[in-house]
Order: sequence, then structure tokens, then C-alpha cells
Amino acid sequence: MSWDPQQYSRFAGQRLRPALDLIARIPIELPQAVVDLGCGTGNVTRIVRNRWPQARIIGVDSSPQMLAEARLAEADIGWEQSDLASWNPPAQFDLVFSNAALHWLDDHPALFARLCGKVAAGGVLAVQMPRNFGAPSHTLMHELATSPPWRDMLASLLRPQPVLAAEDYYDLLAPRVRSLDIWETEYLQILEGENPVAEWTKGTWLAPLLAALAPQARSVFEAEYRRRVAQAYPRRADGKTLFPFRRLFIVAEL
Repeated sequence: MSWDPQQYSRFAGQRLRPALDLIARIPIELPQAVVDLGCGTGNVTRIVRNRWPQARIIGVDSSPQMLAEARLAEADIGWEQSDLASWNPPAQFDLVFSNAALHWLDDHPALFARLCGKVAAGGVLAVQMPRNFGAPSHTLMHELATSPPWRDMLASLLRPQPVLAAEDYYDLLAPRVRSLDIWETEYLQILEGENPVAEWTKGTWLAPLLAALAPQARSVFEAEYRRRVAQAYPRRADGKTLFPFRRLFIVAEL
């Protein structure tokens, strides 16, 4: 699947806030080696660079489209294309950082064990993932994709609960780390525009489903999804749309 950097960036401000909240809670002063997993277009990686200007920064992403945008904006960062599911460099890092990326990967027990192994002694693993997969924005997508005539084409792509509960990450990480901070925040996002929740998901969770369909089928599926989402998230009297969005944060010191 090809990512669309412009579509993803339509809500750049709202997507940035959880990253800033995560960065603010990272208890490390002078890391020498930092990696940003799932860096996308690099807007958060550049903030990481500003926070720790002395560090060697690497941004890793699987999308060549996203990395092309990142390279245009910042040359003082090492940009690497790699599948995060198999990312396993020999080096360790003082900070392994990932904002809104690891929910795309399966087998989180094995994944987080591997990531802990990439953190140097005294370093930090800092992760933020969306955990709003029970919200109408996602359940309506699931219901539509599992109904005729879409089920045979799309059901295999669905991942209804890609992120575990907070206590499950505690159980995974507590035996491996010396300090652990886990919390959840629900942001009441105030969006503008025509059917903005559908536009939001079109840049992320909806994109693989649309990419799997032929053009005519894609148009029909998207139109029906947009109709259902507009009903679930109606415009308020002032023309704005409210989109509650829950996110999970993990800061582990090794």
C-alpha cells in the first residue's frame, strides 16, 4: 500500500499533540543515539532533533513516499527505509521512540521484547499508540468491511484490536525494565471541514481497505462509510465536529 503524505498531514496539529505529550515525559537528558520508529514525513523526528540536538538521530519508516517528504525537509537526520516488523539492527540506542506506528504491527509480546533489547542500559523506550479501535470511526469500518459484498475482499485485512490493554503492556514490560510509566489520554479533537472524521481515517486506518478495492468498488465503499461516519459524528451548531480519540503512552527506563 502507498501512503499519501498530504492526506495524512491534513490533521497535522491534532496528530502532533500526543507526540509532544510523550516527548515531554521522557526522562533522559543527553542521549547520544536516538531512533524514531515509524517516522513518516519526519515532523515529529525534527522535534526530537530540537529536543536533543547533540544526538545522532535516525528516522525509520517503511513508506518511500513518507521518507521522500522527510528528506526534503531535513538533511541532518539519517532516514532509513525498513519494515518495522523485521527491524533489528545490531546497534543499541539511548532512546527508542515511536509515535503512532506500532499499532500497525502484530505480536506485541515479541515486538516489545525485541525493542527492549535495542535500548542501551540506562536508556528509554518511549511509545505512543492510538487505542480508539472501539470508537464508531473504526467499528463502522469493520461492520461495513465484513458485510456483503465486501467481506470476501476485505475481511482478511481487518485488525479489530491491534493494541492491547494498558495492564497487558505492564505485564510485558515490568520484568524487563527498572522504571515504567503507562497512561492513557482521550483527546476531544475539534475538527473542521466536510465529514472530517472520514477524512482523518482516510489518511490512516481506512487507507489499506480502499487500496485493496478496484476503483468503482472503492468509490462505493468509501461513500457508504462516509455516510455512516457523518451520522455518528454530526456537526455541532457552530459547524465543528467533535472526535474523541484515546491514546496509550508507555515510557520505560531500562
